[in-house]
Amino acid sequence: MDGNTVSVERVIDASPERIFALLADAGRHVLFDGSESLNRATQHSVPLAQGTKFGMAMRGRRETLFLPYRTVNTVIEFEPDRRIAWQTFGAGGLVGGRIWRYELSPVDGGTLVRETWDVSRDKQRWLITRGTMPEQTEDGMRATLDRIARLVAD
Repeated sequence: MDGNTVSVERVIDASPERIFALLADAGRHVLFDGSESLNRATQHSVPLAQGTKFGMAMRGRRETLFLPYRTVNTVIEFEPDRRIAWQTFGAGGLVGGRIWRYELSPVDGGTLVRETWDVSRDKQRWLITRGTMPEQTEDGMRATLDRIARLVAD
């Protein structure tokens, strides 16, 4: 973790367009969520664009005794086939503010995909940057990129 961010990346054997189409459909996020904390989108299929708001129903984690909860996410960065990011809040905006960002770059062999967890604007930054949460998040992000690779494979 470099202060406020954790990033992971890998080359995925698929075009940026194919990967972006998956990322830009909030209804399909549960298919690639490597943290296994996402239960479902609160709407069926939500095509994302700059400023789009979408909800997610989240699972509670047994190891942390969290109860199921819901988030409201707003797309804050949107460049088709290149970059998408959303900011996540829960509990009526009282908690959260972390940003999930995906950056796509065409390379030999496919697309370099970088996922970043950015807590620079999170209301609980001081809490979530301590302990094992950054490492758990990094592990979940690696699993996410693995799942994306499987989903977009030809």
